Amino acid sequence: MAEALTGEAILAATEEVLRRYGPAKATVVDVAKALGVSHGSVYRHFATKAALREAVTKRWLAAIHEEMTPAFGEGLTAAEVLRAWLQKLFDEKRRAHHEDEELFATFRTLVHESSDIVEYHLGHMVGQLTRIISAGVETHEFVTDDVDVTAQAVWDATNRFHHPAHAREWTGPRVQEEFDAVVSLVIAGLRYNRVPSAAGDA
Repeated sequence: MAEALTGEAILAATEEVLRRYGPAKATVVDVAKALGVSHGSVYRHFATKAALREAVTKRWLAAIHEEMTPAFGEGLTAAEVLRAWLQKLFDEKRRAHHEDEELFATFRTLVHESSDIVEYHLGHMVGQLTRIISAGVETHEFVTDDVDVTAQAVWDATNRFHHPAHAREWTGPRVQEEFDAVVSLVIAGLRYNRVPSAAGDA
């Protein structure tokens, strides 16, 4: 007796189909053929092609979110955790782009098909930065009056090293040096986050 078709099996097959044909040409029929079922069987799990594409994108992003969970090791400062997290994000983005550029481009397309997907991803990633910064505030290593705003600012400040639009820049001979400089500046700002008064400071 054949095994029952599962949503996870459909998502795995969809990822392979997207890898083979790209987002412009991949169809639900292609997914069904890869699974040896009718396209109606796929639609019983995912009502529309858009729902299927959104689900496979969330599956891919969820793996990234899990991989990027901050490593709060014993004896590590918040600055060390933050630097390691940003470095890992940069390394993973570079690896994905260089090792499987077609799939990287495919998921870049899928992510931007839905504003909900973008919000889902940014919410997770900035949320992890919020956890790191909160830990630094609790130990008085970092100073900020608004952790959420600061976390978003750190994400924005390091945009060049994780946004796919900058992928072509990630092979530059000085890119690691430039990354280190930006992260050091961010950490310095977190340690002394003082907004000048309206009248100006001496």
